[in-house]
Formats: sequence, C-alpha cells, structure tokens
Amino acid sequence: MNITFDELREIKHSLPTGSISRMAQQLQLDEQTIRNYFGANNFQEGLPTGKHLQPGPQGGIVHLENTKILDLARRIISEQGAKA
Repeated sequence: MNITFDELREIKHSLPTGSISRMAQQLQLDEQTIRNYFGANNFQEGLPTGKHLQPGPQGGIVHLENTKILDLARRIISEQGAKA
C-alpha cells in the first residue's frame, strides 16, 4: 500500500493519548516499533517496520508492506469519533 508521509503523520497525530501503548499491546510489538512505523527512526529500541520512503511532494511516498498498524490506527480514530 502507498500513502504519503504527510498522511501517515496526520494519522499518527490524530490518535488519542495512549494509542501507541494500546496498539503495541494488541499487536504484541514494542512501542518504539509503532513509533518507527509512523516516521520515527529509533532502531536501537524498536524494529524496522517494512516501509520504504521515496522522496516526493507531501513528504514523499511511503510504501507499507504490512498495514496492520495502519488499520488499527484508523480503527482507533474511528472509535474515538464515534464516542465524541
């Protein structure tokens, strides 16, 4: 799946407080791995996440090999909207 880097960051910034921890627990991943998926690059604590960034407008194009984290993030955002 391809998404712009700016779109990926917007999704991360739309997540309610505590979502990174919740996602890490549900997916049995380290929290830093979740942060790396959304653009961080701390691989001493987290793992690479199978994404590839191609330079371009809107921060570039990010190719995501696995969308589990993105899908969960969108679901959490959707749940938050339903509660508001």
